[in-house]
Amino acid sequence: MSKPRTVAALGQPHPATEKADRYEVMRAKALAMGGPEKLARRKAAGVLNARERVDVLVDAGTFIESGLFGTSATRPEDRERSPTDGKIVGFGKIDGRECAVVVNDFTVMGASSSATNGRKIGHMKRVATARGLPMVFLGESSGARMPDHMGSRGMGALLGNDGTQYMRMRETPWVSATLGYSYGSSSWYSVLSDFNVMRKGAVLAVSSAQLASLAIKEAVDPEVMGGWKVHAEVTGFADQVVDTDEDAIAAIKTFLSYMPAHHNETPPERAVAPDSGKAMAGIAKLLPQKRTQVYDVRNIIRAIVDAGSFFELKARFGKVAVTGLARLAGRTVGFIANNPLFKGGAMDTDACEKITSFLVLCDSFNIPIVMLVDTPGFSIGTEAERKRAPGKIMNYMQALQLCTVPKISVILRKSYGQAYLNMGGGRNSDEVAVWPTAEVSFMDPTFAVKIVHGLEPGDPGFSEAFNSMNKDNEPWDMAAIYAAQNVIRPEDTRDYLIRMLEVHRQRMTNGVGQHLMHAWPTSY
Repeated sequence: MSKPRTVAALGQPHPATEKADRYEVMRAKALAMGGPEKLARRKAAGVLNARERVDVLVDAGTFIESGLFGTSATRPEDRERSPTDGKIVGFGKIDGRECAVVVNDFTVMGASSSATNGRKIGHMKRVATARGLPMVFLGESSGARMPDHMGSRGMGALLGNDGTQYMRMRETPWVSATLGYSYGSSSWYSVLSDFNVMRKGAVLAVSSAQLASLAIKEAVDPEVMGGWKVHAEVTGFADQVVDTDEDAIAAIKTFLSYMPAHHNETPPERAVAPDSGKAMAGIAKLLPQKRTQVYDVRNIIRAIVDAGSFFELKARFGKVAVTGLARLAGRTVGFIANNPLFKGGAMDTDACEKITSFLVLCDSFNIPIVMLVDTPGFSIGTEAERKRAPGKIMNYMQALQLCTVPKISVILRKSYGQAYLNMGGGRNSDEVAVWPTAEVSFMDPTFAVKIVHGLEPGDPGFSEAFNSMNKDNEPWDMAAIYAAQNVIRPEDTRDYLIRMLEVHRQRMTNGVGQHLMHAWPTSY
């Protein structure tokens, strides 16, 4: 009895082979993105495409894509021209650590937001939260896909997709890069992130300049509306500014190196760099002899921390204050410092917002805080009040008092008025140390004499009044009543901080804080 002949025996392709061939065709179409012409234009402009950005971001061979075959779901005519629906998402390792990744592909329908790619992003966020993975957004998008969302049906589909799509509870770090024209959801995720780096030439805004021009009936320059200078110097939305896509991705990797994968673990430790602490012998010389002379406090920070580890955030915004991540003895520490190089270190509302945001970041991800103090107080006057100075100062104060990570303050020079409390004095830090050069009082004695006695320098009686106001303000006076726990020599500061952070390590919770500000907005 003869065997039944198979399809292959009859010279016809096996169904499994046909399906495999179909798979390769569909896969190639998805990987082709917006097509060779659009990709060539990006290459000529020196800008990476979305898949090249993925390759630079994640460790080689670790990216597993999710939703490769996703396309536009609302309009059948768009299926063939919407590979991956304009957003490439998946999981990959960054320096050996698993992360969730969302990369906008501007060559496909301007990476506009739609139902399918919204589901893809939602899935990444759910997995990242449930499994403790940092999230990375590489942003560049044209906003909502208008043909899909016009009308009540379209809006219902858009807004009904996920009622928590913009909710941050800081379970894991979110980082983003603004790498081109970023409107709508791309800008939302940038400002929702804990760290946002912006490439020069990119634009971050609610909507395009074209739409803004129509709304206000005058021409709008994209750079003026939402370019890097606006967000680095005015809004503070750009934590760092770089020249290239590669630089932006390198900044993301560096930021993540300081962070835990999730809020229930401590940040990773690194080997202590050679020559760390070498500059401590001459650190006192970095502080001018006259208390009215300016200097750059960042030089003092760099002398104290592990060599090459200072990673400054928002350097162009609120410049009277410095915020940044660094390492001491290989462990991540957050530094907050007054910078007399700008406005003598008098803190304004931008500095308040900058410091508040940084406090929330550190407390959310179990990073101890060191404050280096040299400030004459808060900026006052009509402009400060119009910028809501009282509210900003109290937001800052509340954030400081809600912090449950260790906080250590070192008063280098001046500390006056309410700023004394905001910079950790009055039991608002776990330890207060002072340099012998410290001077603490309610206000500058010269101002006090003017207010109380109406006298100017050189007036008869000014010297006597000044001496009366300028007493009991030395570090020994603070130490005598135990308002400062230690008076330390400047050259001992690094060793002191390392030792006290060891003392205050949160052993009972394995270094994890209470995260009382986990729902504090990232931008306000």
